[in-house]
Amino acid sequence: MTFRLFHVAFAFFFLLAAGRAAGAEIRIGIIGLDTFHATQLTGFFNDPKAPGHVPGGRVVGAYRGGSTDLPFSQQRLPEVTKLITEKYGIRLYDSIEDLVRDVDAIMIESVDGRPHLEQFRRVAGKGKPVFVDKPFAGSLRDAVELVRLARATNTPCFSSSALRFSVNSPAREREKLGEVRSVFSFGPADIEPTHPDLFWYGIHEVEAIYAVLGPGCVSVVRTKTPSTDLVTGEWSDGRLATMQGNRGHGKGFSVTAFGTKGVVSGGDKSSLQPIAVKVMEFFRTRTPPVPLEETLELFAFMEAAHESTRRGGARVTLAEVLQAAGGKWHGSPDP
Repeated sequence: MTFRLFHVAFAFFFLLAAGRAAGAEIRIGIIGLDTFHATQLTGFFNDPKAPGHVPGGRVVGAYRGGSTDLPFSQQRLPEVTKLITEKYGIRLYDSIEDLVRDVDAIMIESVDGRPHLEQFRRVAGKGKPVFVDKPFAGSLRDAVELVRLARATNTPCFSSSALRFSVNSPAREREKLGEVRSVFSFGPADIEPTHPDLFWYGIHEVEAIYAVLGPGCVSVVRTKTPSTDLVTGEWSDGRLATMQGNRGHGKGFSVTAFGTKGVVSGGDKSSLQPIAVKVMEFFRTRTPPVPLEETLELFAFMEAAHESTRRGGARVTLAEVLQAAGGKWHGSPDP
């Protein structure tokens, strides 16, 4: 009788402990305080009174980071650091390693895509899910290596622009579209000299396209003027996508999908709340809402557009730019 009671009591306390662990808040660490994305996401997670509060976890620590050769980074770093520490009481860490040791999940928020690979190296293999804010990397070669490292270390990872999850994206209204035949996406495409040109801000429009069409683009053609980019991608099944990037005009975002049943427009990038929801779901389930293979193809799309400009507007395949960056095309077990 005593032996049976012992086992019943042990089972009870085991289930109780498991329930507490399952219901415990996820401790989140931020790498990079040179973008207001860091404070906006912290607000959704940490402030229960905030409109659109996302429960389930809290940002508890941060590593400042910053890029000395990127004016945008240096301008944002002091203000974001002040908000994080004074408004939200977030602890600052002197090293990424110390931060990772004290948290359950990581958000790489550095506005500069170039240090993302090295920052990810210092996080990978620690059993922590990692969200990498846009741009995923500062080059296609770095993106290929980051994906390879995530797979080799079994590190759950995803990256996305907020525009992909916009509340009025045509991707949410597929029943009105029927079979989608083409997509037109436009928005700002300001250029930062340290990044391949579409990687910096044109990535938003490209993410919006992939939210509707998914992967499968095979080639890209680009026309570029000082004020406007026009990039057309052809999918393997004949679908087309056109991305228009504007500089000095047309500051708004819009996406239009053309289907066999109708046409749907939307996609304004007005809030990070929808992507905050996706990040928290990812931290809880460790299942990426956007496969790394799709993110890699998206970066190959942008690099192919860059290469098309170098070749005077010639058609460039995604397969060739991926191979040039050390990756492989669909059907291979490696990126």
